[in-house]
Amino acid sequence: MYKSKFFSSRNIVGALSLLLCAAVNADMSARTVSDSGAVEQRRVALRDSILTNIHGATLSDNNYDILKFGAKGDGVKDCLPAFRKAIAKVEKSGGGRINVPAGTYYLRGPLTLVSNLCINLEEGATLRFDPDPKLYPTVDTSWEGTYLHNYSPLIYGKDLHDVAITGRGLIDGNAMTTFATWRALQKPAQTRTREMNHNAVPAEERQFGEGDYLRPHLIQLYGCTRVTLEDFKIINSPFWCVHLLRCEDAVCRGLRYDAKLVNNDGIDPESSRNVLIEDVHFDNGDDNIAIKSGRDNDGWTTGRPCENIVIRNCHFKGLHAVVIGSEMSGGVRNVIIENCDYAGYCKRGLYVKTNPDRGGYVRGIFVKDCTFGNVEDLFYVTSRYAGEGLDNNHYSTVTDIHVDGMSCNEAAGAALVLQGTTQRPITDVSFDNITVGSAVTGISFSDAEGVRMGTCHIGPAAGTPTQITAKDKIFEK
Repeated sequence: MYKSKFFSSRNIVGALSLLLCAAVNADMSARTVSDSGAVEQRRVALRDSILTNIHGATLSDNNYDILKFGAKGDGVKDCLPAFRKAIAKVEKSGGGRINVPAGTYYLRGPLTLVSNLCINLEEGATLRFDPDPKLYPTVDTSWEGTYLHNYSPLIYGKDLHDVAITGRGLIDGNAMTTFATWRALQKPAQTRTREMNHNAVPAEERQFGEGDYLRPHLIQLYGCTRVTLEDFKIINSPFWCVHLLRCEDAVCRGLRYDAKLVNNDGIDPESSRNVLIEDVHFDNGDDNIAIKSGRDNDGWTTGRPCENIVIRNCHFKGLHAVVIGSEMSGGVRNVIIENCDYAGYCKRGLYVKTNPDRGGYVRGIFVKDCTFGNVEDLFYVTSRYAGEGLDNNHYSTVTDIHVDGMSCNEAAGAALVLQGTTQRPITDVSFDNITVGSAVTGISFSDAEGVRMGTCHIGPAAGTPTQITAKDKIFEK
């Protein structure tokens, strides 16, 4: 097995057809073919196994019209009382669908969901939330990987089953004038959350809210099973757009975004299991998909990995397409990313980030047939991402990552990057069918072992030699 402790290639302007293993060992080409076949079999088997456990919400056939509960889609009347009445009716009747026809429905406070509920936003329907923070009471939630009490997400559900939001309508967080301005003010509270995390302060004592400037999520489902989020569009989120916290059996399908406020991540599965994300059109002010499992002590003690995630047929536009970390202390495993492309600029394609504070592991990551345009870095895995400067003795295990079919037109930074640590190198990574039109840095591998490379091409094609010089003849002897 070929092992690279350090492999770096910079300023690649010619063709780079990488058969490194063959240069090390005469029979490695045959081994690479065999390895790639085995990896593909594993990927397909894993994907199919995950999908058998994902069904989404099962819902009652009961239908309710929100207008009959007193709502008015004029963008002025407070429709929150009407939605609360309708949700109570659904809960009492054992389940149902609340249909929201075209119009703008103003909500002066959060929508708190119940089990066996679907809110169906018909074409032309908009839910627009009042941005006054005082309307959002504190609830049990999580913020950047730390469990605490903070402002309620605008749409919130905890410990539910069979819950859905569907339809071609729009959810407008309307956060521009309040929540979106808070990032510059959040540092003292953010620091306090992390100190409480590291000192294992009981979660019920971690109280935040007015004066702390920690922005709420737009949609957060916490501890829910059988979830469906489908087709609607999101704009103007206060913080992360869709946060699936400790959920199981969740489908995010056909969602659309124009969410460019600060930290408007698209979908954040955290400590969740069996999640399908497909046919989503991203256009976000931050990461499109960020997979997480808790920060530091909270991640270790909770011990809930984020696992069994299938991402397919998505169209990326925003900061990074798919990120794992940096809050991944509970571990991330079994992630399939396939048949995705770009709808606009992405800084990075796949970005795995951890540091010596985080601990945890990342393993069983498979990328298949993903295409990008111009990026800074196509594929970037680092164990040296910025941390809190603790004892730096919680090294992450990053292993078993396989890419077969990944391309971009241009990488302004690097095509392929692996940055492990001396104490815990990155291991068992394979690349095949990589195509990069041009890259300032082609390959930069450090503290990485067991890196296998098949057919890869980075940089414009080299021309055919046309002349043998005297100097060439000297070296031929």
